[in-house]
Amino acid sequence: MVVLRHEIGDVLRQVRQRQGRTLREVSHNARVSLGYLSEVERGQKEASSELLSSICSALDVPLSLMLREVSERLAEAEGVAIPDTVPQEFSREFARDISSDLTEELDRGLAPSSY
Repeated sequence: MVVLRHEIGDVLRQVRQRQGRTLREVSHNARVSLGYLSEVERGQKEASSELLSSICSALDVPLSLMLREVSERLAEAEGVAIPDTVPQEFSREFARDISSDLTEELDRGLAPSSY
């Protein structure tokens, strides 16, 4: 069974580690205790939306992008296919190229580093 808090914690930890940052540094910038952040990353604590927003801000990664990565992981675990395209109603409503914005954000924040 997939547990949402585990996936959120895994994504946050991977982003932090890719950036080469410590728990102490991120916890300080997010204004959350080091112990609590550690528990969130290990999937032991359910983080509020406000706390997740603060952690993502400290990591300089949009909350929506982190949640998208979590969503993709959950879908994969559930065997659900998620289309790679943005629904037309969103594209028309926002009148901008959302997919390229997301691609840029993924490349900058969540994409694996290529060393």
